[in-house]
Amino acid sequence: MTTTLEDEFDEIEKIITQMEEDGVPLEKSFELYEQGMKKLKSANDKIANVEKKVAELTEDGSLEDIEE
Repeated sequence: MTTTLEDEFDEIEKIITQMEEDGVPLEKSFELYEQGMKKLKSANDKIANVEKKVAELTEDGSLEDIEE
C-alpha cells in the first residue's frame, strides 16, 4: 500500500511523541530515530516527486511541465 505525504508526517509525529516519553530506553530511542529518519526520507522523496510534476499555466490555459 502506498502511503501519502500526510501519512508520512503522521507517522513522524507519532515517532516523535514516543521519543519524548519519559523512561524510553536508549536502544529504543535509536530504533525510533532510525524509523523517523526513514519516514523523513520517504516524505522528502514524495515532496521532490511532486516538485518535478509542478506544471506551469501557459497563456492559452494549457498545462506544461516545467523544464529544469
